[in-house]
Amino acid sequence: MHEIINPATEEVVATVPTATPEDVDAAVVRAARAQAGWAALAPGDRARQLRRFAAVVDSHLEELALLEVREAGHPVGNARWEAGNVRDLLDYAAGGVERLTGSQIPVAGGLNVTFHEPLGVIAVIAPWNFPMPIAAWGLAPALAAGNAVLLKPAETTPLTALRLAELALAAGLPEGLFQVLPGDGPVVGDALVEHPGIAKVVFTGSTAVGKQIMAKCAANVKRVTLELGGKNPNIVFADADLEQAAASAPGSFLDNTGQDCCARSRILVQRSVYDRFMELLEPAVKGFVVGDPTDPATQMGPLVSAAHRERVRSFVPESAPAAIRGDAPTGKGFWYPATVLEGSPDDRAAVEEVFGPVAVVLPFEDEADAVRIANATPYGLSGSIWTRDVGRAVRVSRGVAAGNLSVNSHSSVRYWTPFGGFKQSGLGRELGPDALAAFTETKNVFLST
Repeated sequence: MHEIINPATEEVVATVPTATPEDVDAAVVRAARAQAGWAALAPGDRARQLRRFAAVVDSHLEELALLEVREAGHPVGNARWEAGNVRDLLDYAAGGVERLTGSQIPVAGGLNVTFHEPLGVIAVIAPWNFPMPIAAWGLAPALAAGNAVLLKPAETTPLTALRLAELALAAGLPEGLFQVLPGDGPVVGDALVEHPGIAKVVFTGSTAVGKQIMAKCAANVKRVTLELGGKNPNIVFADADLEQAAASAPGSFLDNTGQDCCARSRILVQRSVYDRFMELLEPAVKGFVVGDPTDPATQMGPLVSAAHRERVRSFVPESAPAAIRGDAPTGKGFWYPATVLEGSPDDRAAVEEVFGPVAVVLPFEDEADAVRIANATPYGLSGSIWTRDVGRAVRVSRGVAAGNLSVNSHSSVRYWTPFGGFKQSGLGRELGPDALAAFTETKNVFLST
């Protein structure tokens, strides 16, 4: 059994049974049985069932959002968006079922056609920072492509996953098609990754764990999609709208209390406007509303656990005072204030992923210097570029080694566009119009005439 702790109050809100390797074995058998019938459905019938699932989720949005507040400490406004994102992903994936078509390729002596065949049983290993939407990133397209899904939520945040599985049954999805297996990563996660009945693993989490999963999948040449860490730049050029860039910067690294692989935790500012930008940034950071996650006005809640708070704190040197520090509640809860450091590109907080409400501001000289600093990490997930010069925006976008970039914006994720990283930020792409194809194998058939 595992106790689920509310990060804002430190109260136990639920006790959840943990799965065993034997439970994984049994779940794979049930999933394989359900998947055979699901894949045989006419595409239109499969799409209708997924839309029913989306409609049932829609009728339980507030319930799911409040579960997310209790288990993850997310501000209720954010949690409502997350629940809505699950609904939207299911609906979007349902629309792709009938568009998952093969092709006819001209050949001599016959007819050549291709088919997209479902892989079988998919393991989705979801993180604790965005438990609902990231679970749906794997769940929705995998089901739409004709697969079954076994979802392992993070140990600390299983409640929304368990409720989604109940809602899937209420919507009429076949029993066994979508199952949730809570438990520890080294037990349940490893059992899923190493199981011969699992055709593909979808993992979102740290780069270190992603490397371990990739190595284990290699033993059986198992398909894998990895969405891993990030150390993302927010590049502000002298010709940018500084007021807008500074006003939006706090949300880019404080959203979800910085527990976001897309957080723009390195703020690169052209030296000629550095001082002015810092003057504008300070009130924006200090004005970010931190507090009770159930209050709709709250913009930032607590960190997920006491242990994670200590890790975040370790990135802030006691010998060097923060350039900007916000407020945080005292007493119960895993709170940490918004913190802005000034330093060099070699500082630990400028190199490693903090995964908390901490950003480092770094000066740069010119366009080439900005790109050099932006690329000076093993990661390449996302980032932002602030400039009024369209040519510069294009040049820097092409020069920065990252999978998802925004110009004069901090938006990284849209369920209708592809998402994924360069370098050690991951492998493969999720979301977007090609998401279903990632859960299939292409079969080529030649018919002699």
